[in-house]
Amino acid sequence: MLEMRPDCERCGADTPAQAPGAFICSFECTFCAECAEELDDRCPNCGGELVDRPVRPKKLLEKFPGSTVRKFTQHG
Repeated sequence: MLEMRPDCERCGADTPAQAPGAFICSFECTFCAECAEELDDRCPNCGGELVDRPVRPKKLLEKFPGSTVRKFTQHG
């Protein structure tokens, strides 16, 4: 199951599990749409492709909430 990380690792923008607009690589590094575009859809951590993260349906968020651990690291 995806962690559904709560923030963009590059700029710190919120990326809620129930909202579209987050992009992830195969290691679940998470970036907002603006940062993913600036990164040419390449993860700066592993070089992997950044793809649209699915949205977790609201009815499942209570049982399976997104992560609350923030990963903001501000890449160059």
